Amino acid sequence: MLHTKIVDFKKEKILTSNAEKFIKDSKFGASIYFLGTVRNINDNKTVTGITYDSHDEMVIKSFEEIYNEADQKLNIKDKAVFIEHAKGRLNLGEISIIIAVACKHRDQAYVLSRYIIEEIKKRSPIWKKEHYENEDSAWLKGNPIKNEKV
Repeated sequence: MLHTKIVDFKKEKILTSNAEKFIKDSKFGASIYFLGTVRNINDNKTVTGITYDSHDEMVIKSFEEIYNEADQKLNIKDKAVFIEHAKGRLNLGEISIIIAVACKHRDQAYVLSRYIIEEIKKRSPIWKKEHYENEDSAWLKGNPIKNEKV
C-alpha cells in the first residue's frame, strides 16, 4: 500500500493528518512519522526559507521504485507507506517532506523509514534553493541522478 505525491505549496500544505489516515490499520503494530522541516541555519548562513523544485513524474517514479526495492532488500512485505514532498517556497518550520510508514513490528518501521529517506535524498530529482537573511539565495549542490541501464 503506497501513496506518493508532490505537494504544490501555492495550492496546499503537507498535512500529517492525511498520512495518519492512510497508514492507520489494526494489522500494523508500529507507525513511524518522519517530518523534514525548513531550519534556520545551514553552513553557517541564516536561512529564511527554501524553494523546492522537482521533476514531478520522475520523483513519483523514484518513490515507487524505492518502495518496491524495499520488498527485495528489506523483506518487509506487509506495510503502508505515505510519502509527500513539497514543491515551491516554504518558510522556516514548514514541512518539506513527510514519510509515514506502518509495519507489523517497530524494528521494521524504523528500518523502512530510514531506508526511504536516505534513498530519496540520493536518487530523487528534487532541487533545493535556500534563501538567506541578506536576500541572497543559492541552489544547493545535490546528488547526481543515477543513470542505470533498464
